Amino acid sequence: MEKYTNHFFNNIRKKLEEWEVAETITHQEVYRFVHSLAGSASILGLHKIGESAKGLMDSMDETEEREWSMNDINHELYDIIEYCYLYEGDALKSKAVEGKQKRQGDEPVVLIIDDDTTFLMFMKDRLESMGWYVVPVANPEKAIMSYYDVRPDCAIIDVYMNETNGFEVLDFFKKKMKQQFIPTVMVSVDDSKEIRMKSYSMGADDFIQKPFDFDEFVVRVRRQLERKKQIEELVLIDELTHVYNRKYLAEAYAQIKFDWERSKNPYCVAVLDIDHFKKVNDQYGHLMGDQVLKSFASLLKEETRVQDIVFRYGGEEFIILFPNTPLKDAYGYLNALRESFSHQVFTEDESFTCTFSAGLTEISDVNKPFEDWLKVADTALYEAKNSGRNCVKIDSNISGNQHLKMIKVAIVDDDPIIRTIMTDIVSKLPREESVEYDIHTFKDGVSFLESQWHQESACLVILDGVMPRMDGLEVLEQLRKKKDTDRYKVLMLTSRKSEKDISRSLQLGADDYMTKPFKLLELEARLGQLLKRMR
Repeated sequence: MEKYTNHFFNNIRKKLEEWEVAETITHQEVYRFVHSLAGSASILGLHKIGESAKGLMDSMDETEEREWSMNDINHELYDIIEYCYLYEGDALKSKAVEGKQKRQGDEPVVLIIDDDTTFLMFMKDRLESMGWYVVPVANPEKAIMSYYDVRPDCAIIDVYMNETNGFEVLDFFKKKMKQQFIPTVMVSVDDSKEIRMKSYSMGADDFIQKPFDFDEFVVRVRRQLERKKQIEELVLIDELTHVYNRKYLAEAYAQIKFDWERSKNPYCVAVLDIDHFKKVNDQYGHLMGDQVLKSFASLLKEETRVQDIVFRYGGEEFIILFPNTPLKDAYGYLNALRESFSHQVFTEDESFTCTFSAGLTEISDVNKPFEDWLKVADTALYEAKNSGRNCVKIDSNISGNQHLKMIKVAIVDDDPIIRTIMTDIVSKLPREESVEYDIHTFKDGVSFLESQWHQESACLVILDGVMPRMDGLEVLEQLRKKKDTDRYKVLMLTSRKSEKDISRSLQLGADDYMTKPFKLLELEARLGQLLKRMR
């Protein structure tokens, strides 16, 4: 039976490969293919495929005059292709992703820097099973860039690594991130007094000797994560509204400058002011005024995106930074917030509502002081106040040109079923209106490397480890030799059971990895994390 099942799947692959290079496919050919699947699948015990094919066949008119595109195939036959992947990988139950919830984007992000790839793989597997998101880095030089790129909640650094040592990495982190507290934990097999004292004197927040008890390690790292949260609340968080205070503006702008110099993506800043707030205090009292401020801040936190940063600048004035956001999108977000806040009802003897006005500008030159951009946004706010309040005004000096962020996604895999699955998942990932995904598939590594399509743009590469003509690890090695290698984020896929291949991919600088057969929701979460780092 296994021989016939393999033949069945190989026929599907062959047909998908034929269709990928065809300009159009006749309706009759698609109908015959679906008819064949409906008859063969159930005989082989592949009932889900058979039922799905039968349902599609019953909805089709064999005599219809229609030309199909590959996009049509991907859309209308996707359930069948997905079942093929799940059956063949012996992972049908994984569609429900048992025992693991889809990531929500607010899980702790832990950066682990160690040239021992076995340690990296073990820690990644164990910590991610708890719901944390782990970024493993085997190259200390890449770790420095990852620190900015990932924005971790905690960094785990090994003391001894090839060609450098963890103290150099620790020193860089502490010097560059003085205004933002990110705890660092040093780990080492060397538990000598000298090493421990040097770790603490250079600013490490903890030192843990290898080998360690995993449960104790988790408790100590979790304590650092909680400590980070408490410090942020005490130093950088406004006591009343629980959003960032103005002390954090300098650090946030420094991060914008770093991102902008790499990506040149648009950033926007808005100044918001609650209309007639003095009347609220005078008529209903300062306690009610505080309640309005807290409710307003809560709405801003809840209804902005994860990457947006909300500050209380003073009194009833707030600031929102919109990273990687064109002016048109930021304007739409602000208007939605304005509309939502205007419907909030407050009650103190009598019911009342409040509104806010906002001024918005796009940061086009990060070399200018942030105060300059605040003045521009504040001028737009003044215009909004003079226009009757409860509105959003854009800096009048900004041209109408809008930026559109294009992220290229290369799917490099010799299996057409995997290519189809990947294309569908990426195309359906959440995105801002200003972001477009340009998805391109490649059957092998050679055709990908020779392509001019990805030569001048940021590109996410989903790279299979085992392919004809050129191994995926060879492709990764070629990418990391490029002068502009930072343009590429690489997710390695491997079906090999040997950990040697995963180890090598980490050494070569893969940004993440997954082992086939992978869970589709987990794949979606990993892709979402990588794309978020590219926006």
